Amino acid sequence: MKKLILISLLSLGLIGCASLELEFSTSPAEAEIKRILALGLTHTENLSEARKLTNPVLVSEVVQELNTRNDNALIEAENVAKYAEKVKVSDNNSDNQIKFTGPEIYESDKVGILDNYDYKDYFLLGWKDKNNGLMRHQLHLSIKYTSDNWRNYYSASFCDKWQGCSDEDQIDITLINRGADSCSASICDFTEIMKLNLSEDFLRSNMETGFSIRFNSIKAKNKITISSEYTKGYLKVAK
Repeated sequence: MKKLILISLLSLGLIGCASLELEFSTSPAEAEIKRILALGLTHTENLSEARKLTNPVLVSEVVQELNTRNDNALIEAENVAKYAEKVKVSDNNSDNQIKFTGPEIYESDKVGILDNYDYKDYFLLGWKDKNNGLMRHQLHLSIKYTSDNWRNYYSASFCDKWQGCSDEDQIDITLINRGADSCSASICDFTEIMKLNLSEDFLRSNMETGFSIRFNSIKAKNKITISSEYTKGYLKVAK
């Protein structure tokens, strides 16, 4: 009896594994696309290779997907070039460094149920040492908000690809400047400007995906995202 139960359990396990394999198996079109792209051909040659397939339906699916991917790649390349064109380069002989200033990104987030907004302005900044070629980078962020007091941002958290941001591994940030204006009896428009050091390895390893970072205060948390296209455009110049 025990043997029969064991055999039944093993059978169920094998069936479950088989169903999982089927669920996550690659479709014929995906397999052919992967094979063709691995050849390292031009887009025109990729289409020629796809049309050699014997199944007309499969040919249609593969050609359509190859065209879509090529269109997306062209759009991305254009955006990367636009970001690269906006990177400012300053060659200062006095400190023997080359400075790279990425284009500024402006965003606004609605806060609460009232018509209050957080206004964010951020960009990448880098320096190259002429003596040893070493690069260092920073992310600069300015946040303007309306409140009855300072938020006092104190740390940053890196976010994963699911946009979850770690509360455990928080990184110190540096306050550059802050100010208040348009004050009434109880509130002001506050601005806090801060920076975060980023390594060359970090930027290079996140070129294909981009990255998100959350800046933390007791009263609020603000997340910003540097896109893959922005990162590639900046690093295309800052090298």
